[in-house]
Parts: sequence; C-alpha cells; structure tokens
Amino acid sequence: MFEFFTWLADVLTYDIMGIERATKLADAIHFFIEDTSKIFFLLTLIIFLMGLFRSILSPEKIRGYIEGKPKGVSYFLAVGLGAVTPFCSCSSVPLFIGFVEAGIPVGATMAFLIASPMINEVAVVVLGTVIGWEMTAIYVVTGLLVGMFGGWATDFFKMERYVEDYVWKIRTGQIVTPSYDTTWKGRIIFAWGEVKEIVGRIWKYVFIGIAIGAALHGYVPTSFFAEYASADNLFAVPLAVLSGIPLYSNATGVIPVAEALLGKGVPIGTVIVLMMSVVAISIPEFVILRKVIRIQGLVYFASFLALAFIFVGYMFNALVS
Repeated sequence: MFEFFTWLADVLTYDIMGIERATKLADAIHFFIEDTSKIFFLLTLIIFLMGLFRSILSPEKIRGYIEGKPKGVSYFLAVGLGAVTPFCSCSSVPLFIGFVEAGIPVGATMAFLIASPMINEVAVVVLGTVIGWEMTAIYVVTGLLVGMFGGWATDFFKMERYVEDYVWKIRTGQIVTPSYDTTWKGRIIFAWGEVKEIVGRIWKYVFIGIAIGAALHGYVPTSFFAEYASADNLFAVPLAVLSGIPLYSNATGVIPVAEALLGKGVPIGTVIVLMMSVVAISIPEFVILRKVIRIQGLVYFASFLALAFIFVGYMFNALVS
C-alpha cells in the first residue's frame, strides 16, 4: 500500500540527487524522504477523517458518557474514549475543567488525559504502518493500562486536594463551547480546519523527529545501541524515561525516532517508554496542567507515571527476550 513512498524516496535520493546507494548519507536521506512523505500523507488523511468524527463526538458528549458512572467503569470508559478522540495537550485545561464541573472523579479525568494524547488515532495508524501492527497493539494496550492505573492512583492518593480552588467553584453552564454548522458541508469545513490547525501546530516537531530518526538510521552504528541500550543494561529504561521529560512532541513526532531505534536493535520496552515519556510526562504538558493542578499534585503524578513506565519497560523487555 505504501510502496509509492519508497519509490518516491528511491527516485529523489538516487536518480534526482544522484547519491550513491548503500552509503550512510543515502540511507539517512532515503529514510527522511520516505518517512516525511508517508507521515504527512497519513496525518492529513487521518486528521481529516477524525475531524469529521470529532464534529459528531464533542467533548460534551464525552463528558456525558462518563458522568455518573462507578469509578471502575469510569476509568475504563475514560481511557477508551481518550484513545479514540483527537484531543491533544492544548485541550487539557478546558477538558479538565469541564469534566470536574460535571462531577466526574478526578481519577477518571486524569485517565482520559493520559490516554488521549498517548493513544491518539493518528499515532496508531502511523505507528502501525511504520513499525508494524503487532508492536502498535503492544503500545496501545500498554497505554490503556497505564491510563487506567493512573486514574486509580489519582483517586487512591486523593490527589483531588491538589486541584486549584477556582476549578471547583465553576458552575454548570459557565463553560461556553463553540458552535459550528452541523450539515455535511459544515462538518467537512470543520474537518479541514482541524487539518490546518493540527498540522500547522505539530509539523515542526514531526520534521525534527524524522530528522533525528534519519540521523540515527544512517549514521549511528548498531554497536552503539547494543552496548548502551540493550536489555542487559539495567539503566537503559530509566534513562529512556528521563530523556523524554525535557522533549516536546506528540506521539506522531516521536514515531520516526522509535522506528530508527527499533531498526538499530533497541529493545521494544525501552522504545515504548521513551515514546510514552515524551507524550505523557514532558515538561510542556505539565506546564499546561499547572493551570488547574498545584505543583504537589503534578510532582506526585509525574513520579507515578515515571515509575509505571519504568515497570512497563522492564516487563516488555523481559517478555520479548
């Protein structure tokens, strides 16, 4: 299905640019061209389709599905809906306020906010086409479990006490949601607007991710990763988690890096926790959430996620080996 992008990279790299095959430069440039064309094609297509979906399944409907459910059920619904709804970190604050305003437990709200950026549908499709559906399924299942566990931990440790006071004082109906044309023409306009808005916001991070992946693919020898990032190195997983914290990207932007690392033989568990760390516990994500959660709550939550990711990394490395 995606042979066209390989052919395009062949033509541009070897025929038009005239770069000699089987060299480090050729490998890096071929990787960059193929992944850039493939990922941006998929981004445009999937974001448009999910924009149509989002015009039907609004945040208010999401809130309605979860509202009033028992905690265990609410965690399950929250991560499931988070996985199929295209809300990113920029939506965290209004979604958080809306959920709390509706009386949904803070744990279920955090479960949704973990799952939504980590397992967004664009990342799943791109990841599946780039590194295979089996590893994508591992990533999705792990993300769902981490989301549910994170929601449970939020309630268990009573982290609602760290929610800013003004959030609890917001009355029902105070949050004004935008309206749009609900005809099919209006939905198409809305979906195309989603493409322009989301791609316009993340394209630079996708390019950076592909460039890093291309450099790793073309220039970093496999022996380097065999020595420093193998499953035998007990520090590789914690370092992968720490490496993701200062970075800023969505799941789509980090996929080319994951592809290159897997191609170099880095264990699947180490790669998965790097992806999860970049998306779920990066500094920009917590800067946004700081508007509604006090610093103590963010520290506890980030520490919990980091420990959960480290456990997941060790577990999957052991299972695969």
